[in-house]
Amino acid sequence: MPQINLLPWREELRTRKQKEFGIVAGVAALIMVVIIAAVHFQFNAMMDFQQSRNKYLEDQIAGLDKKIDQIKQLEEKKKNLLARMEIIQQLQSSRPEVVHLFDELVLTLPDGVYFENLKQKARSLTLEGFAQSNARVSSLMRQLDSSEWLTNPALVEIKAVKMGGPNVPANDLARLSNFKLVVQQPKPTKDGEDEES
Repeated sequence: MPQINLLPWREELRTRKQKEFGIVAGVAALIMVVIIAAVHFQFNAMMDFQQSRNKYLEDQIAGLDKKIDQIKQLEEKKKNLLARMEIIQQLQSSRPEVVHLFDELVLTLPDGVYFENLKQKARSLTLEGFAQSNARVSSLMRQLDSSEWLTNPALVEIKAVKMGGPNVPANDLARLSNFKLVVQQPKPTKDGEDEES
Protein backbone atom coordinates (compact mmCIF):
# COMPACT_ATOMS: atom_id res chain seq x y z
CA MET A 1 0.00 0.00 0.00
CA PRO A 2 1.35 3.34 -0.81
CA GLN A 3 2.60 5.52 2.02
CA ILE A 4 1.46 9.07 2.23
CA ASN A 5 3.66 11.51 4.03
CA LEU A 6 1.46 13.87 5.90
CA LEU A 7 4.26 15.83 7.50
CA PRO A 8 4.73 19.40 6.29
CA TRP A 9 7.77 18.72 4.13
CA ARG A 10 7.92 22.26 2.77
CA GLU A 11 8.32 23.70 6.23
CA GLU A 12 11.02 21.18 7.02
CA LEU A 13 12.81 22.05 3.83
CA ARG A 14 12.52 25.77 4.64
CA THR A 15 13.71 25.18 8.20
CA ARG A 16 16.61 23.07 7.03
CA LYS A 17 17.61 25.69 4.41
CA GLN A 18 17.35 28.40 7.05
CA LYS A 19 19.64 26.38 9.33
CA GLU A 20 22.07 25.81 6.49
CA PHE A 21 21.91 29.50 5.62
CA GLY A 22 22.48 30.41 9.27
CA ILE A 23 25.44 28.05 9.45
CA VAL A 24 26.90 29.37 6.20
CA ALA A 25 26.29 32.97 7.32
CA GLY A 26 27.86 32.24 10.71
CA VAL A 27 30.87 30.58 9.11
CA ALA A 28 31.20 33.50 6.64
CA ALA A 29 30.93 36.01 9.50
CA LEU A 30 33.50 34.03 11.49
CA ILE A 31 35.84 33.90 8.47
CA MET A 32 35.32 37.64 7.96
CA VAL A 33 36.15 38.36 11.62
CA VAL A 34 39.24 36.18 11.36
CA ILE A 35 40.33 37.97 8.17
CA ILE A 36 39.71 41.42 9.71
CA ALA A 37 41.60 40.40 12.86
CA ALA A 38 44.47 39.01 10.77
CA VAL A 39 44.64 42.21 8.68
CA HIS A 40 44.45 44.29 11.87
CA PHE A 41 47.26 42.31 13.51
CA GLN A 42 49.28 42.45 10.29
CA PHE A 43 48.91 46.23 10.08
CA ASN A 44 49.80 46.57 13.77
CA ALA A 45 52.84 44.35 13.26
CA MET A 46 53.89 46.42 10.23
CA MET A 47 53.37 49.67 12.15
CA ASP A 48 55.38 48.35 15.11
CA PHE A 49 58.14 47.23 12.76
CA GLN A 50 58.17 50.64 11.02
CA GLN A 51 58.18 52.44 14.36
CA SER A 52 61.09 50.31 15.55
CA ARG A 53 62.93 51.13 12.29
CA ASN A 54 62.12 54.83 12.75
CA LYS A 55 63.39 54.68 16.35
CA TYR A 56 66.57 52.99 15.18
CA LEU A 57 67.06 55.63 12.47
CA GLU A 58 66.39 58.45 14.96
CA ASP A 59 68.96 56.96 17.36
CA GLN A 60 71.48 56.67 14.53
CA ILE A 61 70.76 60.25 13.41
CA ALA A 62 71.17 61.51 16.98
CA GLY A 63 74.51 59.69 17.19
CA LEU A 64 75.61 61.19 13.88
CA ASP A 65 74.51 64.66 15.01
CA LYS A 66 76.72 64.31 18.08
CA LYS A 67 79.63 63.23 15.89
CA ILE A 68 78.98 66.16 13.53
CA ASP A 69 79.02 68.54 16.50
CA GLN A 70 82.31 67.01 17.66
CA ILE A 71 83.72 67.37 14.14
CA LYS A 72 82.62 71.02 14.01
CA GLN A 73 84.28 71.66 17.38
CA LEU A 74 87.45 69.95 16.17
CA GLU A 75 87.40 71.99 12.96
CA GLU A 76 86.97 75.18 15.01
CA LYS A 77 89.91 74.17 17.21
CA LYS A 78 91.93 73.33 14.09
CA LYS A 79 91.09 76.72 12.57
CA ASN A 80 92.12 78.49 15.79
CA LEU A 81 95.36 76.52 15.98
CA LEU A 82 96.16 77.25 12.33
CA ALA A 83 95.47 80.96 12.91
CA ARG A 84 97.77 80.93 15.94
CA MET A 85 100.46 79.08 14.00
CA GLU A 86 100.20 81.61 11.18
CA ILE A 87 100.52 84.52 13.63
CA ILE A 88 103.52 82.85 15.26
CA GLN A 89 105.11 82.29 11.84
CA GLN A 90 104.47 85.93 10.91
CA LEU A 91 105.97 87.10 14.18
CA GLN A 92 108.91 84.77 13.72
CA SER A 93 109.55 85.99 10.19
CA SER A 94 109.03 89.65 11.10
CA ARG A 95 111.39 89.60 14.09
CA PRO A 96 114.40 90.78 12.09
CA GLU A 97 112.20 93.27 10.22
CA VAL A 98 111.72 95.41 13.33
CA VAL A 99 115.47 95.69 13.81
CA HIS A 100 115.98 96.55 10.14
CA LEU A 101 113.11 99.04 10.26
CA PHE A 102 114.49 101.05 13.19
CA ASP A 103 118.00 100.81 11.81
CA GLU A 104 116.77 102.12 8.45
CA LEU A 105 114.83 104.97 10.11
CA VAL A 106 118.02 106.10 11.83
CA LEU A 107 120.14 105.75 8.68
CA THR A 108 117.70 107.69 6.48
CA LEU A 109 117.23 110.55 8.97
CA PRO A 110 119.07 113.63 7.66
CA ASP A 111 120.59 116.30 9.93
CA GLY A 112 118.10 118.86 11.15
CA VAL A 113 115.16 116.40 11.20
CA TYR A 114 113.78 114.47 14.11
CA PHE A 115 110.78 112.22 14.62
CA GLU A 116 108.23 112.95 17.30
CA ASN A 117 105.77 110.15 16.66
CA LEU A 118 105.79 106.82 14.82
CA LYS A 119 102.71 104.65 14.21
CA GLN A 120 102.49 101.35 12.37
CA LYS A 121 99.30 99.87 10.97
CA ALA A 122 99.81 96.64 9.05
CA ARG A 123 102.69 97.45 6.69
CA SER A 124 102.13 101.21 6.67
CA LEU A 125 104.14 103.61 8.86
CA THR A 126 103.03 107.12 9.77
CA LEU A 127 105.94 109.36 10.70
CA GLU A 128 105.46 112.72 12.40
CA GLY A 129 108.21 115.11 13.35
CA PHE A 130 109.97 118.43 12.87
CA ALA A 131 112.55 119.63 10.36
CA GLN A 132 114.57 122.84 10.12
CA SER A 133 113.22 123.40 6.60
CA ASN A 134 111.02 121.92 3.89
CA ALA A 135 114.16 120.96 1.97
CA ARG A 136 115.20 118.65 4.79
CA VAL A 137 111.77 116.95 4.64
CA SER A 138 112.31 116.45 0.89
CA SER A 139 115.75 114.99 1.62
CA LEU A 140 114.18 112.61 4.17
CA MET A 141 111.61 111.48 1.61
CA ARG A 142 114.29 110.85 -1.04
CA GLN A 143 116.34 108.78 1.40
CA LEU A 144 113.25 106.80 2.47
CA ASP A 145 112.43 106.14 -1.18
CA SER A 146 115.94 104.85 -1.88
CA SER A 147 115.80 102.51 1.15
CA GLU A 148 115.34 98.77 0.57
CA TRP A 149 113.25 98.44 3.77
CA LEU A 150 110.91 101.40 3.17
CA THR A 151 109.11 102.52 -0.02
CA ASN A 152 106.59 104.98 -1.40
CA PRO A 153 106.88 107.89 1.03
CA ALA A 154 103.88 110.20 0.75
CA LEU A 155 103.66 113.58 2.44
CA VAL A 156 100.35 114.00 4.23
CA GLU A 157 100.86 117.41 5.81
CA ILE A 158 103.55 120.00 6.35
CA LYS A 159 103.18 123.31 8.17
CA ALA A 160 105.45 125.98 9.54
CA VAL A 161 105.54 126.39 13.33
CA LYS A 162 107.56 128.53 15.72
CA MET A 163 109.14 126.79 18.68
CA GLY A 164 111.30 127.85 21.58
CA GLY A 165 111.87 127.40 25.28
CA PRO A 166 110.06 129.18 28.10
CA ASN A 167 112.82 131.85 28.51
CA VAL A 168 113.30 132.50 24.78
CA PRO A 169 112.05 135.91 23.58
CA ALA A 170 109.38 135.92 20.84
CA ASN A 171 111.84 137.34 18.28
CA ASP A 172 114.25 134.42 18.79
CA LEU A 173 111.70 131.56 18.33
CA ALA A 174 112.94 128.94 15.86
CA ARG A 175 110.89 128.46 12.75
CA LEU A 176 110.43 124.74 12.00
CA SER A 177 108.47 122.58 9.57
CA ASN A 178 106.06 120.21 11.27
CA PHE A 179 105.50 117.25 8.92
CA LYS A 180 103.48 114.09 8.70
CA LEU A 181 104.23 111.45 6.09
CA VAL A 182 103.27 107.88 5.34
CA VAL A 183 105.74 105.27 4.13
CA GLN A 184 105.16 101.62 3.20
CA GLN A 185 107.12 98.65 4.42
CA PRO A 186 107.47 96.12 1.57
CA LYS A 187 106.75 92.48 2.22
CA PRO A 188 109.96 90.46 2.46
CA THR A 189 110.62 87.92 -0.25
CA LYS A 190 111.25 84.28 0.57
CA ASP A 191 114.85 84.69 -0.57
CA GLY A 192 115.33 87.59 1.82
CA GLU A 193 113.91 85.58 4.68
CA ASP A 194 116.15 82.66 3.88
CA GLU A 195 119.21 84.90 3.77
CA GLU A 196 118.38 86.46 7.13
CA SER A 197 117.86 83.15 8.95
